Amino acid sequence: MDSQLKKKTTFKRLLGYIKPYKAAFIAAVLCMIGYSAIDTLFLSQIETLIDDGLTEQDSNILLYGALFVPFIFILRGSLNVASSYFLHWVGFKVVTKMRQQLFDHMMKLPVGFHDQHSTGDLISKITYDTQQVAEASSRAVLVLVKEGAFVAGLLGLMFYQSWQLSLVFLVIGPLVAKVVGVVSRRFRKVSSRIQTAMGNVTTTAEQMINGHKVVIMHQGQKGESARFSEINNITRNQNMKLVNTRAISTSVIQFIASLSLSMVLVIASFPEMLGELSAGAFTTLLTAMIMLLRPLKQLTNVNSDFQRGIAAATSVFAILDEPIEVDKGSRVVDRAAGDIVFDDVTFSYQKDDEPALQHINFKVDQGKTVALVGRSGSGKSTISNLLTRFYDVEQGSILLDGHNIKDYKLKCLRRQFALVSQHVILFNDTIANNIAYGASKDVSREDITKAAEQAYVTEFTDSMPKGLDTMVGENGVMLSGGQRQRIAIARALLQDAPILILDEATSALDTESERHIQDALGTLRKNRTAIVIAHRLSTIENADEILVMDNGEIIERGTHQQLLDQEGSYFQLHNLQFSGSA
Repeated sequence: MDSQLKKKTTFKRLLGYIKPYKAAFIAAVLCMIGYSAIDTLFLSQIETLIDDGLTEQDSNILLYGALFVPFIFILRGSLNVASSYFLHWVGFKVVTKMRQQLFDHMMKLPVGFHDQHSTGDLISKITYDTQQVAEASSRAVLVLVKEGAFVAGLLGLMFYQSWQLSLVFLVIGPLVAKVVGVVSRRFRKVSSRIQTAMGNVTTTAEQMINGHKVVIMHQGQKGESARFSEINNITRNQNMKLVNTRAISTSVIQFIASLSLSMVLVIASFPEMLGELSAGAFTTLLTAMIMLLRPLKQLTNVNSDFQRGIAAATSVFAILDEPIEVDKGSRVVDRAAGDIVFDDVTFSYQKDDEPALQHINFKVDQGKTVALVGRSGSGKSTISNLLTRFYDVEQGSILLDGHNIKDYKLKCLRRQFALVSQHVILFNDTIANNIAYGASKDVSREDITKAAEQAYVTEFTDSMPKGLDTMVGENGVMLSGGQRQRIAIARALLQDAPILILDEATSALDTESERHIQDALGTLRKNRTAIVIAHRLSTIENADEILVMDNGEIIERGTHQQLLDQEGSYFQLHNLQFSGSA
């Protein structure tokens, strides 16, 4: 009952997408009904043709029929084209709107949601699942209305010719309904599995393409092929189950219909019935009964498309119902001063996980630089994730200029930060457009060039034929790690935010590039608050304060010299790095 209610809710919600295009939808339905009415009218003339035209040998009837047939088929064809056009127009409008909503909604979902869902699965929902919805709102409805109207027309014609014989045919109604009900549940279950399988196909393919170098380097082709083959076969099996269910249900329904047809022929053989029916009337009745088998087959087949569409819509709506990022803040500032306070902050990524941060307390005054050092997994990057509200603090608070960061509007808050991460994301666009991406104001070509020069991007673009207008390829595949990092720094320079977060910003650079970048970052940090997450201690010696982290806690703090004098963890890290480099 619960699944039935869910199905009804999904269907009702799907109809809401059709509402803005109801004029076109109604036009399509009317054209379909007209199409079926013409087919029924055509069949109804068989009696006249046989009884008057052939039996009575009236040549005028045959001549009128010759004129009637082409006209009927022109009208029938026009209605068919119109119904198909209008319905597919509505279907594609629905799917376009749904895809856009899904795409826009995914951008608003919190980072935590994306952490828990594979990219391939989400892409599959935008591409494959929405396409299944299009099937439900176009092809399924096309067959449902057209064949449904034809069935109604044929039944009407049969009752007109002989209601006694037609009653026999109606005995099959409850049996057909029962078969369709059983099959519907099967279709929904299998369709849902197919969507999951398609998501897995996309995910596996995406992982192989993204990690292609790793795969060939470690001779992982055989393993990846086996993994993809297994997932591919699961998809094939589920599709075969759908095909088998469809084929068996069609055969069962046609067999039930054939039994009733046999009964009609037996009853028609009685002398009383033979005396009542003319040759034309009996031929019309028999033709109508045989013609009923095709629409009945179509109607059972369309059920699979419809159930697949409903299952896909349920999957899409599940994402659309995911809560977006919480943004209850109302505070808006043009440019923050840059005072940051972490007040007893504790945070876990998942409820049952060990805390990533425990009782963190520190202060960064406007224009000062604080560096965070420690082993991987000590909580350094979590601090930058909380500052930009990719995740929300569970315990304690983070203040910006004396106000809780939750009081700021999300857009306003994030505009105050320029983030340069070790994982540089570039778009398949020109270098210039990648530098300008996310700038809070309109920027000129001169501004872009200036930022590129300050970040030493022009050092490598000057030798490229198209310079800053060079396409970078997907995620900057045409560039080295150091070149990508410089573009990210140029982007931060252009953003001109009051607070900088440098998360291993020089990790991908060679020594010469690093020297250039350190100069650029020195310029960038002037009059700005900076939080520097660093692995290389040489890059943070001039920080106003250094926080040493371990297991989500601050275990030491002070300037570079103070920490060396303490001869604690920082001293050991320093010795390890510099003795290693020596």
